[in-house]
Amino acid sequence: QVQLAESGGGSVQPGGSLRLSCAASGIMFSPYGLGWYRQAPGKQREVVARIFINGSTKYADPVKGRFTISRDNAANDREHLQMNNLKPEDTAVYYCHLLGTLVWGQGTQVTVSS
Repeated sequence: QVQLAESGGGSVQPGGSLRLSCAASGIMFSPYGLGWYRQAPGKQREVVARIFINGSTKYADPVKGRFTISRDNAANDREHLQMNNLKPEDTAVYYCHLLGTLVWGQGTQVTVSS
């Protein structure tokens, strides 16, 4: 059974940083692209960042220059989202997703507040 599990969420003050990780079981990431999505209360789930099979990346405008998605070169079953200069509007539940599949993680809460 393929499963994804996010970790690394938490509460930080504005301007702080967090690093989210997405770990896979039952599958290796290499044949797939991976995306990070987020959903704030009362809002629709939105894409944050994606990394494609060829290693190219794409970011949503609100996070460009602050977030970085990357693959773990030492482990083909782990990917990361480095989030810097966090803002209150980044508060949401963050999910990882295998692109082109129905596989999603359970989500991890990120709260940015002073």
